Amino acid sequence: MFLYISLCFQRKRLPLQRFLKKYMNKKVIIPLVVVILALLGGLAWLYFSLQEQKQVNQDMQELAALDKQEMENEYERFALQYSEMKTQINNDSIIAQLTQEQMKTQQLLQELKQVKASDAREIARLKKELATVRAVLRDYVMQIDSLNRLNENLKAENTRVNAELEQRTAQVAGLSHEKASLSEKVAIAAQLDATNINLVMENDRGKNVKKLKDCTRLKTSFTVSKNVTASNGNRTLYVRIQNPGGNTLKGGGSFGYENRTLDCSAKKTIEYTGEETPVTVYWNMTQPLEAGDYRVSIFADGHMIGTRTFSFK
Repeated sequence: MFLYISLCFQRKRLPLQRFLKKYMNKKVIIPLVVVILALLGGLAWLYFSLQEQKQVNQDMQELAALDKQEMENEYERFALQYSEMKTQINNDSIIAQLTQEQMKTQQLLQELKQVKASDAREIARLKKELATVRAVLRDYVMQIDSLNRLNENLKAENTRVNAELEQRTAQVAGLSHEKASLSEKVAIAAQLDATNINLVMENDRGKNVKKLKDCTRLKTSFTVSKNVTASNGNRTLYVRIQNPGGNTLKGGGSFGYENRTLDCSAKKTIEYTGEETPVTVYWNMTQPLEAGDYRVSIFADGHMIGTRTFSFK
């Protein structure tokens, strides 16, 4: 229409007022204005619609990117949880399973990082895989927690058993000590005891003499006391006589005493029945005697059972 008006204006060269008066009457202007306004309104509506759709698409892309980032964070967190769980257990089989699941999670994470946020199909698939990983991880968490609780219970039971064992060991040690002490007391109680020890000088006729020059032998007599604790049977008694110089009057051989070997003046074997038993032994002179104190010691079963000192002039 504008082209047509322009052509008419150029050809006839009508004045502008005459042109407007001839052609631009109310019947033409009003519909024209309406059409122009409708076109402008349609263009405006289309523009705003396109802008709104563009904004919606942008918002959806941002939401998709945020969703993708959140999925990546979850995958990374799950992979880290697998590493932490492997340090909380000593079961090699479960550790191997955790390692396998961790590698699978890391592989899915790499796939997710390479996928565009706009790829809805792949995002949906990896989101489904993420739900599976979450469920598997939850099962392992419960399993490891159960094993740890069981382990703690076993440790507590082991501690209790060890405490009881130590207590029993202490009791056994105490009983052993008491038994050893009792055995020692029984052994002490079972030792023989020599009483009424006497040492006299005799001559060849067996008469007691008071002077050393008349002595030809020494007679030692004593009594082995009654002891119902001591065992019955033959016992060898050793008599050791020491002169004033501390030397032993030899003649009866030797015997053992406290990891040593001592000389013996005389010895005698008797049958002990637990009752009082008198004993007499003799030492025949093999060396001259000197005046002074003579010590008589009697031994039996590795113990000294009696001793006494006598003075000769």
